[in-house]
Formats: sequence, structure tokens, C-alpha cells
Amino acid sequence: MRKIIKRELLAKIIARLKKQGKKIVFANGCFDIMHVGHIRFLRSARSKGDVLVVGLNSDASVRRLKGKGRPLVNENERAEMMAAFEFVNYVVIFNELTVEKTLKTLRPTYHAKGTDYTKDTVPEKDMAAALGIKITIAGDKKKHSTKDLIKTILERYGSEK
Repeated sequence: MRKIIKRELLAKIIARLKKQGKKIVFANGCFDIMHVGHIRFLRSARSKGDVLVVGLNSDASVRRLKGKGRPLVNENERAEMMAAFEFVNYVVIFNELTVEKTLKTLRPTYHAKGTDYTKDTVPEKDMAAALGIKITIAGDKKKHSTKDLIKTILERYGSEK
């Protein structure tokens, strides 16, 4: 089974899975440098349903969100790493700054966000509600970030040649 799929084809697969009674969970992010917080978030998201779809920000959208020098890992390699996880069923790369277009196209059962959100602070909550997509909060308390990991690497190894 191919896991990295274009949005329009994935929408057809999801519609078929939902007709079979499967609960589809959508989780998204940049996932530039994988860390334990990402793993905990994705495993928790997967536990909320039967199928986990990961929306991955494209290189262009990561640059617009995170700034110069990001991403450190290109979108194809990030997608390949994401697809290697057994708990991830599908990966879709999106170019927009938000996941609204992807949610409208895929129409998953659940939209999972990390614990740095509440159901009331999820940016897509109104649009998701209008589409019948439930919001779920997943993962452990946010104590890890790519930004902090990059800072630690620079502090420890930045002066080495």
C-alpha cells in the first residue's frame, strides 16, 4: 500500500473507508525534525480512530510559517519518514498555511490537534463543525519543540567546525 498520496485521491479513499464504518483521524504539522513529542502526538491521534492521515506542510508553507532556514528536511524526505511509522496510514502534503482546504477535501471524522490547543482554540474549529468534523486533542503535555531542539544543537555544536 502506498502511503504518500495526493489530496484528491486520498479524499476518494477516505470516503470509501468511512462507508465501511472506519473512523478517520487527521493530524497535521511541519514535522521538520522528528522528536518524541511528535511521536506521542501521532500515536495518541491514531488511538482516537481506525485510520491516521498526516497532513504535512510543504517546504514552501514551512518557510512561510517558520521563517528563513526552515525546513531543515525537505518535504519528500519528511513524508517518507512519516510514512515509515506503522501507526500512520496515509500522508498528504499541502501547500497552504492552514489545513482548511485539506479538511474540506478529505472530510475526516476527527481533526486532531496537540495539547497546546483546547477544543475552543483550534483555528479550524468553526469550519470543522460546519463539515461535521469532530475536534480531538491528542498527545502529552507540550514539553518538546523543533525550535528548542535546534537551539540546543546550536548551543552544543554551533561553534564547532
